[in-house]
Amino acid sequence: MRGRAALAAFDRGGLEPLDATLAQFAERLARENHTLKRSLTDPRLFSGIGNAYSDELLHRARISPLKLTSKLTPDEVARLFHATRDTLTEWTERLRAELVDGFPEKVTAFHDAMAVHGRYKLPCPVCATPVQRIRYRDNETNYCARCQTEGRLLADRALSRLLKSDWPKTIEELEVSFQTYFENHSQLCQVAASCSLGFEIPWPKPL
Repeated sequence: MRGRAALAAFDRGGLEPLDATLAQFAERLARENHTLKRSLTDPRLFSGIGNAYSDELLHRARISPLKLTSKLTPDEVARLFHATRDTLTEWTERLRAELVDGFPEKVTAFHDAMAVHGRYKLPCPVCATPVQRIRYRDNETNYCARCQTEGRLLADRALSRLLKSDWPKTIEELEVSFQTYFENHSQLCQVAASCSLGFEIPWPKPL
């Protein structure tokens, strides 16, 4: 592949966040009413964000990945704009410094220095609450319930269907409910434990 003309064939029309003004960023968010996660990773709306960095910048902005773009306040749009620019700038500089003059031998979306992406069940670097996830098909969204959703757990489609009304709604309920599941629904608890949301269940030791 050579030249700008060849690269132009892959341009989906997304806005380059590092070149955008706050007004341009806000206009792109308002074009379609989707969840923030979907809009930020849509190459027709934004260029170069993707799954990993969308998790990171939403965590920095302290906003839920499932909040609808039509529900954003001006303050949230501004926080998201600055979080996007800061996150992308910091990671560009970090990766350049790690590579120096070399070429990446392994390209991956995961990095040990990330705050939430790929850190399911590990402590949030801000509040130490276990990082949560939402899985849909081959995609996974990571977030901190304490920092981003006021302690509310976002329903993972598969697990919430299984637990139905027993699905915990908050981090506090989650901490309490696993022990209740163990005592009253041992079979169900074993299934839930296999999809653990980051808290260890005190399983009895074998005799």
